[in-house]
Parts: sequence; structure tokens; C-alpha cells
Amino acid sequence: MTRISPTSNPQQAAQDSLDKIRQKLGKTPNIFTTLAHSPAALGGYMAFSGALGDTKLDGKLKEQIALACAGYNGCDYCASAHTLMGGKAGLNDDELSSALKGKATDDKTQAALTFTTALLEKRGKISDEDMKAVQKAGFGDQEVVEMIAVISLNIFTNYFNEAVKTDVDFPKVSSGSSAKAA
Repeated sequence: MTRISPTSNPQQAAQDSLDKIRQKLGKTPNIFTTLAHSPAALGGYMAFSGALGDTKLDGKLKEQIALACAGYNGCDYCASAHTLMGGKAGLNDDELSSALKGKATDDKTQAALTFTTALLEKRGKISDEDMKAVQKAGFGDQEVVEMIAVISLNIFTNYFNEAVKTDVDFPKVSSGSSAKAA
């Protein structure tokens, strides 16, 4: 059961953001109407997420990273949302379910997901070997910085949705409830 219900009467600053989300997605998912209790939190999310829309990382990889985060952190809401968005980005069913487990079929994507898992497991305190492995796979400094940013944004949404128990309003997908960080 949800701990903080979506707001039905957001402040104007939050309402403006919700209107933009509804225009883009055709609906306003519960995560956003719950974040709307704080215009600052919703605005911060929107700014960070919007900035990450323009990266060297392609949409498929960003969705695979998001799914790896959801799987690691045991967030069914994010697993559900990013399975839908990942499919729209061009990922097939095998790629979607594998990403939830931090797995990929090609070496470069696997290096990114291994890096993602290392960053999550080590709470940012990765080893030189972790960094060298992702760089050796062909990711430059800009892409590594962007990966860390995408992971950070997804940690926020995973933790937020788990803390407030956001009702899943996407086709339900289990994160696998591995919650390795539990």
C-alpha cells in the first residue's frame, strides 16, 4: 500500500511540469503525481532527466542501465516503467529481461552493465579495474560520466518509489526482487 498518495491538487509550479509530462507521455504516471507534492523535487527530477536526454549514450543503453538499477535495487515500479520504455527504445524481450539481471548479449553493453552493478555494489567507490574495464570496452570519459549520471538518476527513482511504495501504473514487471543492497 502506498505511503504517500499522488497529489490531486499540486501547486502551480508542479502542475506546469505535470502538464508537460502528460503531453509527452499521454498520461501522468504515479511517480510524477507523487513527486508533485514537492515542486522542487519534481522540478529537479525533470531538469536532470531532461539534460540526460541529450547524451552520447543511446536510448537503448540508458534503458538497459535503468533496468539493471531497478533489478539491483528491487524496484518493481522502475522495472515496469523501464521495460515499457526500453521496448519503445527498441530492446527485445530477451534484452529487457537480461538487463534486469545486469546482463547483455554484446560485450560493450555488458561492460556498461557490469560497471553499473559495480557502481551500485560499491556505492560509487569503484576500483581502478572497474574503470579500466568500461574504458577498454570503448567508452570515453564523456560516456562514463553520463553513465554515472544515468545511474544516479535511477538510484533516486528506485529509492523514491520503494520508500513511498508508489502504485505501479504500467504493465507489471517484477524486478526479480533481488535487492542485493538490502
